[in-house]
Amino acid sequence: MKTSKTPIRCALIGYGPFFGMGLHHGKQINSTPGLEVTAVCDIDPKRLAVAANDFPGIETFTDVDKLLASEVADLCVIILPHNLHGSIGLKCLQAGCHVILEKPMCLTTAEAKAMIDAAEANGVMLTVYHNRRHDGDFLALKQAVNEGLIGEVFNVEMWFGGYSKPRTWWRDDKRISGGLFYDWGAHYLDWLLNIVPGKVVNVAGYFHKLVWSEVTNEDHVQAVIRFDTGADATVRMSMIAHHSLPRWRVLGTAGALVSTAEGFDYYTEHNGVKVTGFVPNARGTHELYYKNIAAHLLEGAELDVKPQEAARVIGIIEAAEKSSKSGRAEALPEWLE
Repeated sequence: MKTSKTPIRCALIGYGPFFGMGLHHGKQINSTPGLEVTAVCDIDPKRLAVAANDFPGIETFTDVDKLLASEVADLCVIILPHNLHGSIGLKCLQAGCHVILEKPMCLTTAEAKAMIDAAEANGVMLTVYHNRRHDGDFLALKQAVNEGLIGEVFNVEMWFGGYSKPRTWWRDDKRISGGLFYDWGAHYLDWLLNIVPGKVVNVAGYFHKLVWSEVTNEDHVQAVIRFDTGADATVRMSMIAHHSLPRWRVLGTAGALVSTAEGFDYYTEHNGVKVTGFVPNARGTHELYYKNIAAHLLEGAELDVKPQEAARVIGIIEAAEKSSKSGRAEALPEWLE
């Protein structure tokens, strides 16, 4: 991929009101030297008026095709419902634009591969907004694991959820969201794959629909992931759990780390004596995400979140659901191994 000229003109595709993600991305972009928001596209004119007020001087569009035809953007940031990531991402890549997809990357590995192939064919960047790699708790855990504090990791348990009635909106509509695993689960699996190296051998999935009939997402999902290193991991997401668990429990040959609100409780043994300690959360480094995008496009620096990494996340979710239906562990597509 050739490096780009500065400033890189960025278009935000989707400026919905929920969570303020359009404004969030726009501020991150405009605070990064070499990047600039120049356009926003949304089907709702009211949201475009908000965007124009947030970023004076931008161009606005209600149609993606017209945005791409105008050639006012070098990079498209796609902040749309999950089921649109694959099709709109592919369209932008085929138009010769760099693409950042909000997580999850898309809903299927077929969509992921089509986008990766299009990015390679057109010589443009494709990446996913896995900004949670810059969370302070994950940074502290990753450093502890990389420095060998707990030895070789052989088992990981991850948890998100509780007992709460879901909203009746698109994030709880499986046709649009993809299902319960595709929201926070995408971040969790990305974290996991940055802690446990190696090939994913197979995935066993357990999906439950037991309580919340007014929405179509699953109520509880679980993936048990086996790696070729011998390590295994269990990732659970739930809306029907009356008892919670720590976000992380990581077991290694020389110790264990269990997450708390402020960091990680540390357990090990020294000369037969049980030892406990504490690893505090690190400072978050979220500003580095877009700094890496600029460095990659302007200077040829290595891209932090590679598209194949984001596609492995989708492969695990896809395999977990397939396994839940088949009753046996399922492998990822060969191109993701």
